[in-house]
Amino acid sequence: MPKHYSRKDFLKLSAATGASLLLAACGGSDKDEKNSKSESESESQPSKPTALKNSQTSSASSLQLITNTDAGYEELRQGFNKRINHHPAVIAVCKSSEDVAQAIRYAHDKNLAVAIKSGGHSMEGFSSNEQGLVINLSKMNHVKLLGHNRVQVGPGCTLSRLYDHLLPKSLLVPAGSCGTVGVGGLTMGGGYGLFARQYGLTCDSLLEARFVDGNGVIHSTKNDNELLWALRGGGAGNFGVVTDLIFQAYPSPARLQAHHFKARKLNTERATNILEKWFSFAAQLPSTCFSAFVQNGATLNILVTNSGVHSKELQALLQGLAKETDEFRSDAPKELSKVLKNYYGSLVPLYFKNSSAGLYKSFEDIQAFIPEVLEKTIHTRGMIFQVNTLGGKIADPVLEKVSSYPHRAYHFISELQAYWQHPKEEEKLTQVSQECLKIFQEHGISAQYINYCSLDFQNWQEAYYGKNYTRLQAVKQKYDPKNTIRHPQSIQPLYVPNKDV
Repeated sequence: MPKHYSRKDFLKLSAATGASLLLAACGGSDKDEKNSKSESESESQPSKPTALKNSQTSSASSLQLITNTDAGYEELRQGFNKRINHHPAVIAVCKSSEDVAQAIRYAHDKNLAVAIKSGGHSMEGFSSNEQGLVINLSKMNHVKLLGHNRVQVGPGCTLSRLYDHLLPKSLLVPAGSCGTVGVGGLTMGGGYGLFARQYGLTCDSLLEARFVDGNGVIHSTKNDNELLWALRGGGAGNFGVVTDLIFQAYPSPARLQAHHFKARKLNTERATNILEKWFSFAAQLPSTCFSAFVQNGATLNILVTNSGVHSKELQALLQGLAKETDEFRSDAPKELSKVLKNYYGSLVPLYFKNSSAGLYKSFEDIQAFIPEVLEKTIHTRGMIFQVNTLGGKIADPVLEKVSSYPHRAYHFISELQAYWQHPKEEEKLTQVSQECLKIFQEHGISAQYINYCSLDFQNWQEAYYGKNYTRLQAVKQKYDPKNTIRHPQSIQPLYVPNKDV
């Protein structure tokens, strides 16, 4: 039976993790990890696959097409967010690139829009659709070492599975912390986490990809640098289906040390003051450090992690921030493979509405209006405002030239989060979320992170992709000119066919 969390549990989860780096609801316990089925197990056991009725069918095909009359459909159609309730006409469970190509050709025959699901964590449910075809990649979860610290990974591989394979070999691909997130979707949108400031975004480690386009044709980025550029930060579900990824892995740090700060009974003035101090503190951290500012109602948790040397300079910074908060403690350095499990998170779906709340260069970007936002989040039960550190290697201008991720000049990324237990609570929390996002928009905060997508963003093309949108449209035109692979905020081909999204 799924574990049902109380609101108190929600607050503990987000506070304990310093919030997950892709989805703050991912906080959880090792017990959940051990007692629950893995994503690949729970999403890959349909018992009555519908036979393909298509001229492309071969006897060797491993493709399974699942409809709403088949066992397993209800489980397969679910994502991580219980707020999203899509009913695709067909779910294509794929084991290979050839299966994916066959599924896309089937979608063409049936005139079905295609969505792509690796982990199912899209904040607006873009990894599913209504009465279309969903390509489910959960069985494509392989991890294989290739030599020279390169690793071949399937798009349906979850982060916990990737870490569990690599860390015992003292290797690391920099990624997020939420264990159930799929590698494919994370990478396509950029991907950041505890080690991004040291090694770059997840997409920066992507060396090569295998790719099935919107016509069902298989490609390799070895023959197309422009496609590789687009896949490094151009968003999931836009051009085609990535079916294999080769990453550069790095020697993993042996240990990670976490430092925790807490402040209680916040009012708006104190929350604003600590936030300003935190921005100054975070800007001075070495690249081996990550920090998150997590304001959860009237309680503030600040997390700082360090995979490098604990220097006198870092200790002085920590002690300076401790003067602004009510509690401060430092954990002993722990083995990385063990401490990361604290952030793997829950496997059970939750009700939430999370979205990007802007990328910032400094506190000055939000100084004029952030008290208004904090006032709302402090006094609305279930709301969380979080800011995380970027910068370091992410800002490398060399990486900017070879990837489509457009926001390297920003050193901070924020997320607005709302959680609830009962559907009747959704309306109020959604309203407050929209009011907060409107405040950011009215004050010129326009850059947003595609992996924290929101249907509330008006000019999402520029918000997600900046100056790169037109160039990405050309890639879309080349590989999916009929706009078969689409969702409500997908990149459009330069010449848009007459199709409903």
